[in-house]
Amino acid sequence: MSQTHDATPRDLASVATRLSAEFKDVHPESTVSRCIDAARHGAQDVVGHASPDLVERIARQHLKVLALALSEQR
Repeated sequence: MSQTHDATPRDLASVATRLSAEFKDVHPESTVSRCIDAARHGAQDVVGHASPDLVERIARQHLKVLALALSEQR
């Protein structure tokens, strides 16, 4: 069974739940999912693995930066 681009791997489902709740008033779930995916790929490229904790920390930083950029545009 293949995953869609926005599908979150099962081991990162709790990360997606936490970040979606944390940024619910700022970003749609699709943005959170894309940030998690980008964080996972980035961690794998840089350090060779992507633990859920590392992915969550990277994705959270991405989401904060995006929120800041959005607030500056308004």
